Amino acid sequence: MAEYILSEELKEAVMVAEITERPLLLKGEPGTGKTLLAEHLAKSKGYPFYRWHVKSTSQAKEGLYFYDAVQRLNDSRFSDQDSMEKVKNVKNYIRLGALGESFDQEKKAVVLIDEIDKADIEFPNDLLLELDKMEFFIPETQEHIVAKKRPIILITSNNEKELPDAFLRRCIFHFIQFPQKEMMKQIVLSHFPRLGEEFMEKALAMFYSIRKIESLRKKPSTSELLDWIQVLLHSGDLNLQSNKIPYPGSLFKSEDDYRTSLN
Repeated sequence: MAEYILSEELKEAVMVAEITERPLLLKGEPGTGKTLLAEHLAKSKGYPFYRWHVKSTSQAKEGLYFYDAVQRLNDSRFSDQDSMEKVKNVKNYIRLGALGESFDQEKKAVVLIDEIDKADIEFPNDLLLELDKMEFFIPETQEHIVAKKRPIILITSNNEKELPDAFLRRCIFHFIQFPQKEMMKQIVLSHFPRLGEEFMEKALAMFYSIRKIESLRKKPSTSELLDWIQVLLHSGDLNLQSNKIPYPGSLFKSEDDYRTSLN
Protein backbone atom coordinates (compact mmCIF):
# COMPACT_ATOMS: atom_id res chain seq x y z
CA MET A 1 0.00 0.00 0.00
CA ALA A 2 1.36 3.42 -1.00
CA GLU A 3 2.24 5.91 1.73
CA TYR A 4 -0.41 8.54 2.42
CA ILE A 5 1.07 12.02 1.99
CA LEU A 6 -0.28 14.64 4.41
CA SER A 7 0.18 18.37 3.93
CA GLU A 8 1.30 20.38 6.95
CA GLU A 9 -2.17 21.93 7.16
CA LEU A 10 -3.84 18.51 7.23
CA LYS A 11 -1.42 17.26 9.89
CA GLU A 12 -2.37 20.28 11.99
CA ALA A 13 -6.10 19.64 11.54
CA VAL A 14 -5.70 16.01 12.65
CA MET A 15 -3.68 17.12 15.69
CA VAL A 16 -6.35 19.68 16.68
CA ALA A 17 -9.09 17.06 16.35
CA GLU A 18 -7.14 14.65 18.56
CA ILE A 19 -6.46 17.30 21.21
CA THR A 20 -10.05 18.52 21.36
CA GLU A 21 -11.49 15.01 20.85
CA ARG A 22 -13.94 16.45 18.35
CA PRO A 23 -14.86 14.90 14.97
CA LEU A 24 -12.78 16.12 12.03
CA LEU A 25 -15.01 17.22 9.14
CA LEU A 26 -13.19 16.99 5.82
CA LYS A 27 -14.27 18.67 2.62
CA GLY A 28 -12.55 18.93 -0.74
CA GLU A 29 -12.79 17.79 -4.33
CA PRO A 30 -13.70 14.10 -4.82
CA GLY A 31 -10.52 12.09 -5.19
CA THR A 32 -8.34 14.22 -2.89
CA GLY A 33 -7.90 11.46 -0.30
CA LYS A 34 -10.51 12.32 2.32
CA THR A 35 -11.57 8.70 2.80
CA LEU A 36 -8.04 7.31 2.65
CA LEU A 37 -6.93 9.56 5.50
CA ALA A 38 -9.03 7.59 8.00
CA GLU A 39 -7.52 4.29 6.85
CA HIS A 40 -4.03 5.81 7.05
CA LEU A 41 -4.57 7.06 10.61
CA ALA A 42 -5.89 3.69 11.79
CA LYS A 43 -2.98 1.82 10.22
CA SER A 44 -0.26 4.22 11.38
CA LYS A 45 -1.54 4.24 14.96
CA GLY A 46 -2.47 0.57 15.11
CA TYR A 47 -6.10 1.35 15.95
CA PRO A 48 -9.18 -0.65 14.90
CA PHE A 49 -10.94 0.93 11.92
CA TYR A 50 -14.69 1.20 11.37
CA ARG A 51 -16.26 2.65 8.23
CA TRP A 52 -19.83 3.87 7.95
CA HIS A 53 -20.66 4.65 4.33
CA VAL A 54 -23.68 6.92 4.37
CA LYS A 55 -26.37 6.54 1.69
CA SER A 56 -29.41 8.62 0.78
CA THR A 57 -31.59 6.19 2.76
CA SER A 58 -29.31 5.98 5.82
CA GLN A 59 -30.62 6.75 9.28
CA ALA A 60 -28.45 7.93 12.15
CA LYS A 61 -29.43 4.96 14.32
CA GLU A 62 -27.80 2.55 11.85
CA GLY A 63 -24.35 3.72 12.88
CA LEU A 64 -25.16 2.93 16.50
CA TYR A 65 -27.06 -0.35 16.39
CA PHE A 66 -29.55 -2.42 14.40
CA TYR A 67 -32.39 -4.53 15.79
CA ASP A 68 -33.07 -7.47 13.48
CA ALA A 69 -36.79 -7.95 14.17
CA VAL A 70 -37.28 -9.90 10.93
CA GLN A 71 -34.73 -12.55 11.93
CA ARG A 72 -36.27 -12.82 15.39
CA LEU A 73 -39.71 -13.36 13.87
CA ASN A 74 -38.29 -15.97 11.52
CA ASP A 75 -36.59 -17.83 14.40
CA SER A 76 -39.83 -17.84 16.39
CA ARG A 77 -41.32 -20.22 13.80
CA PHE A 78 -39.15 -23.04 15.14
CA SER A 79 -40.30 -24.90 18.25
CA ASP A 80 -37.03 -26.54 19.33
CA GLN A 81 -35.63 -25.53 22.72
CA ASP A 82 -32.52 -23.74 21.41
CA SER A 83 -34.53 -21.54 19.05
CA MET A 84 -37.07 -20.71 21.75
CA GLU A 85 -34.32 -19.70 24.19
CA LYS A 86 -32.63 -17.59 21.53
CA VAL A 87 -35.84 -15.75 20.66
CA LYS A 88 -36.52 -14.93 24.32
CA ASN A 89 -33.30 -12.93 24.56
CA VAL A 90 -33.61 -9.80 22.40
CA LYS A 91 -29.85 -9.19 22.73
CA ASN A 92 -29.32 -11.99 20.23
CA TYR A 93 -30.84 -9.73 17.57
CA ILE A 94 -28.96 -6.52 18.32
CA ARG A 95 -26.02 -5.73 16.02
CA LEU A 96 -23.78 -2.76 16.72
CA GLY A 97 -23.02 -0.32 13.89
CA ALA A 98 -19.68 1.37 13.18
CA LEU A 99 -19.97 3.92 16.01
CA GLY A 100 -21.42 1.34 18.38
CA GLU A 101 -18.53 -1.05 17.66
CA SER A 102 -15.97 1.68 18.30
CA PHE A 103 -17.63 2.56 21.62
CA ASP A 104 -17.37 -1.10 22.66
CA GLN A 105 -13.60 -1.27 22.02
CA GLU A 106 -11.20 -1.44 24.96
CA LYS A 107 -8.72 0.67 22.95
CA LYS A 108 -9.12 3.84 20.91
CA ALA A 109 -10.49 3.29 17.39
CA VAL A 110 -10.81 5.31 14.19
CA VAL A 111 -14.30 5.77 12.75
CA LEU A 112 -15.01 7.08 9.25
CA ILE A 113 -18.46 8.53 8.57
CA ASP A 114 -18.15 8.74 4.80
CA GLU A 115 -20.14 11.18 2.63
CA ILE A 116 -22.45 12.41 5.37
CA ASP A 117 -24.04 14.93 2.98
CA LYS A 118 -25.69 12.13 0.98
CA ALA A 119 -28.24 11.53 3.74
CA ASP A 120 -31.33 13.50 4.70
CA ILE A 121 -30.71 17.01 6.07
CA GLU A 122 -31.78 15.89 9.57
CA PHE A 123 -29.26 13.04 9.63
CA PRO A 124 -26.37 15.11 11.14
CA ASN A 125 -28.69 16.61 13.78
CA ASP A 126 -29.72 13.12 14.85
CA LEU A 127 -26.10 12.42 15.81
CA LEU A 128 -25.46 15.53 17.92
CA LEU A 129 -25.81 13.87 21.33
CA GLU A 130 -23.89 10.74 20.35
CA LEU A 131 -20.95 12.74 18.95
CA ASP A 132 -20.96 15.08 21.95
CA LYS A 133 -21.36 12.61 24.80
CA MET A 134 -20.11 9.45 23.04
CA GLU A 135 -23.02 7.43 24.37
CA PHE A 136 -26.41 6.11 23.26
CA PHE A 137 -29.39 4.13 24.55
CA ILE A 138 -30.82 0.88 23.13
CA PRO A 139 -34.52 0.83 24.12
CA GLU A 140 -35.02 -2.79 23.03
CA THR A 141 -32.58 -4.02 25.70
CA GLN A 142 -32.66 -0.99 28.04
CA GLU A 143 -28.88 -0.73 27.67
CA HIS A 144 -26.94 2.51 28.00
CA ILE A 145 -23.79 2.24 25.85
CA VAL A 146 -20.92 4.58 26.77
CA ALA A 147 -17.65 4.69 24.84
CA LYS A 148 -14.85 2.99 26.74
CA LYS A 149 -12.36 5.07 24.77
CA ARG A 150 -13.39 8.17 22.82
CA PRO A 151 -12.72 7.26 19.14
CA ILE A 152 -11.09 9.45 16.51
CA ILE A 153 -13.96 10.33 14.17
CA LEU A 154 -13.43 11.55 10.62
CA ILE A 155 -16.42 12.77 8.62
CA THR A 156 -16.26 13.44 4.88
CA SER A 157 -18.53 15.64 2.80
CA ASN A 158 -18.61 16.42 -0.93
CA ASN A 159 -20.74 19.55 -0.44
CA GLU A 160 -23.88 17.97 -1.91
CA LYS A 161 -25.90 19.53 0.93
CA GLU A 162 -25.27 22.24 3.50
CA LEU A 163 -24.72 20.78 6.96
CA PRO A 164 -26.60 22.22 9.98
CA ASP A 165 -24.85 24.86 12.09
CA ALA A 166 -25.41 22.90 15.29
CA PHE A 167 -23.54 19.97 13.74
CA LEU A 168 -20.72 22.15 12.38
CA ARG A 169 -20.15 23.69 15.82
CA ARG A 170 -19.26 20.26 17.15
CA CYS A 171 -16.61 19.56 14.50
CA ILE A 172 -13.09 20.60 13.62
CA PHE A 173 -13.14 21.64 9.97
CA HIS A 174 -10.54 21.23 7.24
CA PHE A 175 -10.78 21.76 3.49
CA ILE A 176 -8.27 19.61 1.60
CA GLN A 177 -6.82 21.83 -1.11
CA PHE A 178 -5.99 20.21 -4.41
CA PRO A 179 -2.26 19.34 -4.30
CA GLN A 180 0.21 21.72 -5.90
CA LYS A 181 2.71 20.25 -8.34
CA GLU A 182 5.51 19.53 -5.86
CA MET A 183 3.23 17.74 -3.42
CA MET A 184 1.63 15.85 -6.29
CA LYS A 185 5.08 14.56 -7.23
CA GLN A 186 5.40 13.07 -3.74
CA ILE A 187 1.98 11.45 -4.03
CA VAL A 188 2.76 9.98 -7.46
CA LEU A 189 6.18 8.69 -6.33
CA SER A 190 4.60 7.01 -3.31
CA HIS A 191 2.61 4.91 -5.81
CA PHE A 192 5.24 4.65 -8.57
CA PRO A 193 8.64 4.98 -6.87
CA ARG A 194 10.63 4.16 -10.02
CA LEU A 195 8.93 6.71 -12.24
CA GLY A 196 11.36 8.62 -14.45
CA GLU A 197 11.74 12.38 -13.87
CA GLU A 198 11.23 13.32 -17.53
CA PHE A 199 8.01 11.33 -17.83
CA MET A 200 6.80 12.68 -14.47
CA GLU A 201 7.27 16.27 -15.66
CA LYS A 202 5.45 15.64 -18.96
CA ALA A 203 2.57 13.81 -17.31
CA LEU A 204 2.04 16.45 -14.62
CA ALA A 205 2.33 19.30 -17.12
CA MET A 206 -0.41 17.74 -19.25
CA PHE A 207 -2.54 16.91 -16.21
CA TYR A 208 -2.45 20.43 -14.76
CA SER A 209 -3.07 22.00 -18.16
CA ILE A 210 -6.18 19.80 -18.46
CA ARG A 211 -7.41 20.99 -15.05
CA LYS A 212 -7.22 24.60 -16.30
CA ILE A 213 -9.87 23.96 -18.95
CA GLU A 214 -12.79 26.07 -17.74
CA SER A 215 -15.49 24.12 -19.60
CA LEU A 216 -14.87 20.81 -17.79
CA ARG A 217 -17.82 19.54 -15.75
CA LYS A 218 -15.51 17.52 -13.52
CA LYS A 219 -11.81 18.20 -13.36
CA PRO A 220 -9.69 15.03 -13.09
CA SER A 221 -8.59 14.35 -9.52
CA THR A 222 -5.57 12.73 -7.92
CA SER A 223 -7.12 9.27 -8.18
CA GLU A 224 -7.72 9.74 -11.92
CA LEU A 225 -4.14 10.94 -12.38
CA LEU A 226 -2.83 7.79 -10.72
CA ASP A 227 -5.06 5.58 -12.90
CA TRP A 228 -3.89 7.44 -16.01
CA ILE A 229 -0.20 7.03 -15.14
CA GLN A 230 -0.75 3.34 -14.45
CA VAL A 231 -2.31 2.90 -17.91
CA LEU A 232 0.51 4.84 -19.58
CA LEU A 233 3.16 2.75 -17.84
CA HIS A 234 1.41 -0.51 -18.67
CA SER A 235 1.00 0.43 -22.33
CA GLY A 236 4.51 1.82 -22.66
CA ASP A 237 3.06 4.99 -24.20
CA LEU A 238 5.43 7.40 -22.46
CA ASN A 239 6.04 9.85 -25.31
CA LEU A 240 3.36 12.38 -24.37
CA GLN A 241 2.48 14.91 -27.06
CA SER A 242 1.01 18.27 -26.09
CA ASN A 243 -1.67 18.11 -28.81
CA LYS A 244 -3.14 14.73 -27.86
CA ILE A 245 -4.35 13.27 -24.56
CA PRO A 246 -3.83 9.49 -24.56
CA TYR A 247 -6.39 7.23 -22.87
CA PRO A 248 -8.80 10.09 -22.01
CA GLY A 249 -11.27 7.64 -20.46
CA SER A 250 -8.94 7.39 -17.48
CA LEU A 251 -9.21 11.13 -16.81
CA PHE A 252 -12.68 12.21 -17.90
CA LYS A 253 -15.93 10.92 -16.46
CA SER A 254 -18.59 12.65 -18.55
CA GLU A 255 -19.44 12.61 -22.24
CA ASP A 256 -18.95 16.38 -22.65
CA ASP A 257 -15.54 16.31 -20.96
CA TYR A 258 -14.48 13.30 -23.01
CA ARG A 259 -15.42 15.10 -26.23
CA THR A 260 -13.50 18.19 -25.08
CA SER A 261 -10.38 16.04 -24.69
CA LEU A 262 -10.60 14.93 -28.31
CA ASN A 263 -10.69 18.47 -29.74
